[in-house]
Amino acid sequence: MSSDPRFYSIQEAAEALGVDVRRLRRWDEQGVLVAERTAGGHRRYLRTVVDRLAKSTQPQAVPEDSTELAAARPELLMQRRMVELLIDSEKRYRDLIETTHDCIWETDALGRITYVNRAAEELFGMPAGDLCGRCFFDFEAGDAEFANRRFLTRLRKMGEVRDYMAHIVNARGEDRWLGINARAIVDSRGEMRALRGTARDVTDQHLSLQKAEHLALHDQLTDLRNRYALERRVDECLAEGKPGALLVLDIDNFKYFNSAYGPRTGDQLIRAVGSALANGLRDTGGELYRLGGDEFAVHLPEALRENAVEAARQLLEAIGYYRFPAPDNSGVIKVSASIGIALYPFHGGDLSALLASADIALYSAKDQGRNRYTLFDQDSASVRNTHQRMSRGRMLREILDEDRTVLVSQPVVRLSDRAVVHHEVLMRVRDRDGGLLEPGPFVDAAESMGTIQEFDLLIVRKLLAHLGQRPHDERRRYFVNLSRRSISDPDWVREFLHLLSTTSVDVRQLAFEITETAAMAEVGVTLDFIRAVKERGCRFALDDFGSGFSSFYYLKRFDVDYLKIDGRFIKDLHQDTGNQIFVRALRDVGHALAKQIIAEWVESAETAQLLDEMGIQYGQGFHFQAPRLLAAQAPEDVAVRAAER
Repeated sequence: MSSDPRFYSIQEAAEALGVDVRRLRRWDEQGVLVAERTAGGHRRYLRTVVDRLAKSTQPQAVPEDSTELAAARPELLMQRRMVELLIDSEKRYRDLIETTHDCIWETDALGRITYVNRAAEELFGMPAGDLCGRCFFDFEAGDAEFANRRFLTRLRKMGEVRDYMAHIVNARGEDRWLGINARAIVDSRGEMRALRGTARDVTDQHLSLQKAEHLALHDQLTDLRNRYALERRVDECLAEGKPGALLVLDIDNFKYFNSAYGPRTGDQLIRAVGSALANGLRDTGGELYRLGGDEFAVHLPEALRENAVEAARQLLEAIGYYRFPAPDNSGVIKVSASIGIALYPFHGGDLSALLASADIALYSAKDQGRNRYTLFDQDSASVRNTHQRMSRGRMLREILDEDRTVLVSQPVVRLSDRAVVHHEVLMRVRDRDGGLLEPGPFVDAAESMGTIQEFDLLIVRKLLAHLGQRPHDERRRYFVNLSRRSISDPDWVREFLHLLSTTSVDVRQLAFEITETAAMAEVGVTLDFIRAVKERGCRFALDDFGSGFSSFYYLKRFDVDYLKIDGRFIKDLHQDTGNQIFVRALRDVGHALAKQIIAEWVESAETAQLLDEMGIQYGQGFHFQAPRLLAAQAPEDVAVRAAER
């Protein structure tokens, strides 16, 4: 017997209804009379429902001479019971359909609406009854026609479409973005006879993502497209195999202007030059980007040498005509710029190589007197580059052979109580006298020379050796950044995984991270590497998150545990409302996907407090502690100092 007086057990319900227990199980599976389940998984039925059904089907007195009717009565009662249960099931279904916030719809094979629930009234701005006979395409926005046609083609081909975004203008003239799931209903001959599905208003989410994408791909000072947008565009053109040109431009003597009049006036000049450049590019087909500081880039797709030179002349002319009003009202300031030109594919096969070539040409223009353009001279640069590469190669080999690398670490702090919870491990290089050098130049050189894999493996080995000697550190997790070249090299990955498998250290203390740019360079390779590392118990983080928008689509597939927000959005967060909007968008994305979020470059108490209020879990930066030699770290002391702050 059921322990809860409100319910019957399945045996009691079967006895009350006069049916076999097996039939009750079938009714449950078919949704006719649905049972609830106990914690142990046993079926149970509401006593009130069973009693009502049993009462409604009690046999009436049968005349003694109605033997035939008496014999048929059990079957009639069973049919009546089934009808009542089906009516209840249909009513329950209708109640759910009509009260849900999602629009539930059905059309005929031609896409004409045959049924919608009440939720459609809010989406389409007209009564549900008036929608019957209409088509979704009657409401499509002007830019959605071809996308919607592709949607129908895909539905007919695949039989089902999920998470399709549709842009409509409803009867009230309101723009709406709908998230649609649809399925084709076919007859016995396989021909489509109807479409059925759901639609949800995702306008707010779509606009938020659009805003986040705009922030990720545009410079906040000038609202011009930024370096990440340029990289995406150049990669597209290079993939098509067509020629083009890249012009890099910066303002002559800007450093002195900035020192004399201050950063605020310097920002005004940058915005003004951006406007002048945009005007100068009219009718050239050029695309304007801001790379940072006073540096701009112009991309000329499908341009030849003469097109690039003509565009450079127009840009110098546009800037030459511009006069910037002096802040002290002493008159106007004449502005000039220098331009370096690189052509692809001749001067580089990716954005980094093209920028390097254009920079060489740019500095050549400055050396020649400024206010001019110069085309990259491949012959003169090739000799210089060869000598530079040989010198860098010797330098890196000496560092590795003489083991002049040491590890430093920087704490990751829980913002709610300022407690240290993790450490990021970083590399430093010792010079011949034992002093520490910044790693930037060495890392960049190692990336270009192909020796970064040796440095990555060396860092992991040294960290494992350190942890093996300090068992009291088992409570903390250590993050190590890996390069794209390393995780893309099968031999390196094999040696790396062997190292994790043979160490005596608990590898659950380890977390590895790669930058968002590196992760997106080879998505398949990244997914395989993350899976292999996590199978061994390590954690994973996506570093510099927010530096590009393209990874948002892949976040569901990237099985990472942490998202480390790009420090450029954090450094001046308390002063920059644009960055605050973007960080909140990244926070929402991370929390929705159950990722833990770490903010880098936290350099002030105001920023740390603001991040905590925004719901960011962890922070890392000089406000808490600068990187220190790993061997000198005392985790308990660091935690106390961070908590006191």
